[in-house]
Amino acid sequence: MPRSLCQITDFTADELKQIFELCGKMKNGEISPKPLEGKSVACIFTKASLRTRVSFEVGISELGGNAIYITDKEIKLGERESVADAAHVLSRYVGLIMIRTFKQSDVEELARHASVPIVNGLTDLVHPCQILGDYFTALEHLEPKERYSVAYVGDGNNITNSWLNLASRIPLDFRIGTAADCQPDPAIVEKARANSESRILITEDPKEAVADADVIYTDVWASMGRKHLVDEKVDKLSKYQLNNSLLALAGPKAIAMHCLPAERGREITDEVMDGPQSVVFDEAENRLHIQKAIMAFLLQ
Repeated sequence: MPRSLCQITDFTADELKQIFELCGKMKNGEISPKPLEGKSVACIFTKASLRTRVSFEVGISELGGNAIYITDKEIKLGERESVADAAHVLSRYVGLIMIRTFKQSDVEELARHASVPIVNGLTDLVHPCQILGDYFTALEHLEPKERYSVAYVGDGNNITNSWLNLASRIPLDFRIGTAADCQPDPAIVEKARANSESRILITEDPKEAVADADVIYTDVWASMGRKHLVDEKVDKLSKYQLNNSLLALAGPKAIAMHCLPAERGREITDEVMDGPQSVVFDEAENRLHIQKAIMAFLLQ
């Protein structure tokens, strides 16, 4: 059975270190592997995307392969035919499958039945490629440290869950500032807290979350597929806006992050997003590099 990335916890701490090192070498042009030479990659999109589609298609091309864009309207995964059957068929055609969808169970079922690697491009539960790219960005911008402090303020969503998954593998001081009923997945929280080298704080006080942090992170308050909840989320999360006042409570060399797309003026202000501490667009670029490293690692 091939290796896949369904969640960050599919990799060990040592494997994550290898992926970050590989990412750096590929980004700096030290190596240019072509593990997809002569192969195609099926890119399944149930959810629309800018960064995921473009970064994967460019990355696949740079790894020597050909990307095939497949929409849900074309295959109706799990409806027109079973996920298992689709996995068996696609494995006969392509060298790797990337999927961006709603249900985490679809990704995991693909991985169980495919004979090629599966890469999770995003689900409602987790966004592993994003957070691995974000951590790589932190490594680029911050001084080396045994355990970075990362403060996430806003809705407890797939981004929060993925930071928690990372904390279950590598040492992190991860603080979550959110409302009482906007919490991340409790099972994922429990796994992160099981790592004695990490510290996990969940608080309703955004100031407590960001105090002296190295990284301040936020995301939209109502994710794709949950936009009908936006007014409710605004009422609950307005005090968690990432603005200059909140950023000032972090460490003096703290960096501000957002996975994009941003709803400027809501969860993040223009002053922060376009300010000197923002690395938002570096994160976006690093999606390309980390995904290339992930695919190369899985195909080695």
